Amino acid sequence: MVTELTLDAACGKDNCHGKRLAILTIGALGVVFGDIGTSPLYALRECFAPEHGVAASPENVIGIVSLLFWTLSLIVCVKYLLIVLRADNNGEGGILALVALVGRSIPKGSIRRKGFIAILGILGASLLYSDGIITPAISVLSAVEGLKTIHPSFGTYILPLSLIILACIFPMQHRGTSKVGGLFGPVITIWFIVIAMLGISSIVQKPEILYALNPGYAILFVIHGGWRTFGVLGSIFLAMTGAEVLYADLGHFGRKPIRLSWFCLVYPALILNYLGQGAFLLRAPGELENLFYRLAPSWATLPLVVLATFATVIASQAVISGAFSLARQSVQLNYWPRVQIRHTSSENAGQVYVPFINWFLFLSTVGLVLLFRNSGNLAGAYGIAVSATMLLTTGLTIFLARKIWKVKLYVLIPLSVIFIIIDVSFFAANAIKIVSGGWIVVCMAIVLCTLMHTWITGRKPFTEKMKSFMITPENFAASIALNPPVRVHGSAVFLTGYPNGVPKSLLHNLKCNRVLHDMTIILSVQTIEIPKVDAQHRVAALDLGSGIWKVVLNYGFNETPDIPRTLASIKIPGFSPKSMDTLYYVGHETLIIKSGKSSMGIWQKRLFAFMYKNALNATDFFKIEPSKVLELGSRTEI
Repeated sequence: MVTELTLDAACGKDNCHGKRLAILTIGALGVVFGDIGTSPLYALRECFAPEHGVAASPENVIGIVSLLFWTLSLIVCVKYLLIVLRADNNGEGGILALVALVGRSIPKGSIRRKGFIAILGILGASLLYSDGIITPAISVLSAVEGLKTIHPSFGTYILPLSLIILACIFPMQHRGTSKVGGLFGPVITIWFIVIAMLGISSIVQKPEILYALNPGYAILFVIHGGWRTFGVLGSIFLAMTGAEVLYADLGHFGRKPIRLSWFCLVYPALILNYLGQGAFLLRAPGELENLFYRLAPSWATLPLVVLATFATVIASQAVISGAFSLARQSVQLNYWPRVQIRHTSSENAGQVYVPFINWFLFLSTVGLVLLFRNSGNLAGAYGIAVSATMLLTTGLTIFLARKIWKVKLYVLIPLSVIFIIIDVSFFAANAIKIVSGGWIVVCMAIVLCTLMHTWITGRKPFTEKMKSFMITPENFAASIALNPPVRVHGSAVFLTGYPNGVPKSLLHNLKCNRVLHDMTIILSVQTIEIPKVDAQHRVAALDLGSGIWKVVLNYGFNETPDIPRTLASIKIPGFSPKSMDTLYYVGHETLIIKSGKSSMGIWQKRLFAFMYKNALNATDFFKIEPSKVLELGSRTEI
């Protein structure tokens, strides 16, 4: 997610000072920490859920709070803030950026290893989409459920009010985050200050909770808790679910502002509030329902519900916008068919809106709210996606640490063992939630993985068959020089997905019409496995003679191509993309499904054909004016 506060973040984010650093830090508070910052609404409460069989005795309360404190410290402070944030792909973070970074370090000949890394990317993206569905649902429900602490009769309004809030969040996405982005940081800052004060007021009344800062109590709880500890781990993990969002937003703010906002405000506020909730349970072990709101005096409950609702809306906004960025990266890396991507800011390329993803998330989130009806039930489904993604992040980071960072084995092995044990434990603890609601996450991930795998698998034989009919632009230009066709006035741009091949649309046009434009450009768009491509490497143009040019436009996976704008920046004699005499020729393939031996079954071929047919056409995706486009169709068997 990106706001206007990131306008200065394009350059030197980690070297900023003074006012600029303050602006980026405030922005990071509102965008990066919205998800993890609202976890006190439900995390500790769920540790004492009846199915875990853990009584709210003083020993258990102190042990669980201690376990939560040290897990939060190790996972977020050490793993993500100090280690994983170093794994930036030209300043960008997130699972797909990490996969691209690892992929570049693998030799070109290692096809299997590259394929395995691509599978990890598919899995990670699918899991994060699932998280984008669950987070708005559980966050909004948890906030609105505070109404029951005012009066039990208000409980009947929780579900409809939650649906109304969700119905307001998603339709507003097309406006972009810039108009409301300035409010995010201040609101979340107030939120963290308030929850810290609530925690302090409760700790003062029962300071014995401070024993939880001793890791020995966490160890004792694990030893004495037995299998019950395993169940509690799944609930403790709810306090870590925003850590992956933290890494994904690295490119928007940089390491320094993220670390500063975490260590100066977010981390202390979260710890104080969790300690405060623990102190309250030491005083009143039986009052677990709406535990977070119990810290506030009765007169402050309603304002706190309002503030919590705003905070959860912001947390939801962060995850939704993160899903938009993930969708753009998936399309650019060819993990997903082309979809409509709208830029919501003329100044910041990072602010995008993806209508298909937005309404998919909306319908899925509303479905989850209606299915589970309260945050307690939904907590059973929460955590599986993020815990699996964290495990993937750990494995990929270990690979980078050894191969790229050249970390010594005596340092790497102990750290790797510690974090793998932690991540595997959390993943296993969350995996047992499958029966109690986690099945919905598994089903969503399987569906998304199947769709993405089908798209990647289907493109491979399809592109190989397309390449088999192609001749190189150099050979084509040489043949034109030997046998010149009739030339017509104007310029023609023929789009191809392969820089070393002449598109079928050009060959068909020449065969059927027996003419060639005075200026003929064979244009391909390439996605490089880096977030952004600088201006000097954007265009590669080669004059092949006979009025034929070969042009390659390079874009990073975090950019949306705009062909007319890019072509306007290059100088080709006699060519003007704005001229009415310039036409774009786009090939349109009709897929014919054929039975027979193949790496894809009939059902998968039909699914691929459906996705291919419904993908956004090249004209819209590449921002080409429709009135200048001619489509030439052909049929291809798969």
